[in-house]
Amino acid sequence: MDPLHYRAFTTPSGGGNPAGVVLDASGMTDTEMQEIATDLGYSETAFLVPVDGADYRIRYFSPLAEVDFCGHATVASAVALADRDGTASDYVFRANVGPIPVQVRSTERGYAATLQSVVPSASDLEELPELLRVLGWDRDDLAPDLPPGVAFAGLSHPVLWAATRARLADLAYDFAAMKDLMITRGWGTVSLLYRASPDVIHARNAFAVGGVVEDPATGAAAAALGGFLRAHGLLPADGRFTVMQGEDMGQPCRIEVDASGEGGVRVSGTAAPIPRA
Repeated sequence: MDPLHYRAFTTPSGGGNPAGVVLDASGMTDTEMQEIATDLGYSETAFLVPVDGADYRIRYFSPLAEVDFCGHATVASAVALADRDGTASDYVFRANVGPIPVQVRSTERGYAATLQSVVPSASDLEELPELLRVLGWDRDDLAPDLPPGVAFAGLSHPVLWAATRARLADLAYDFAAMKDLMITRGWGTVSLLYRASPDVIHARNAFAVGGVVEDPATGAAAAALGGFLRAHGLLPADGRFTVMQGEDMGQPCRIEVDASGEGGVRVSGTAAPIPRA
């Protein structure tokens, strides 16, 4: 039951978002899972229960509560399984939101994993004035040519586009008010974005509902963003783009997104163990 410690969505120079991984949580209670996640303090810890072969039940806990889907902990879990078994394999993780197929492959930087989300959707953001107030943003802080909205790919994420990279870098919101708003609306994270080019997007994801100011890398939000861009006709021609996240936290992360075609969005990244003293 001892958790493994991994960083997911790493860059060639390091970085990545830490996640706890328990590869066999058979017999563990919800309380025990929550206690481990709280003690670790990572934005999420994943708990796997073997079902059959490469088929696993997976649950995710933040320091405060269970989360129905988490991208970076999914990538970390798949790579941890490959590390344990010494081979790249395909898995099916059965999350609260439904089955999440994951493919692991070998790269020059170790194992990388690609998850496929549930079918995404996009909707209007009716709470825009309230969200701007909580963030301390004005409408002039928003990019005029990109639509706000709500993106979904297992979890719901409000999407706001900053007019400048400097606006995105200056994050100081009302934590208590944001947490209350996220709980009331059922949001997973709040995606704050700057589009540097059609295929490069800088992101920060407020995660007050999970007990932390922001998440260094949010694969679930990246998948939802892929569906959101697809729905609004804003994808590059090949349907692929890169999300750069965690830069303003000193934890750079790189998330590769493929929203081409139809159905679930594919999210890829590398992961590696965190050395323990």
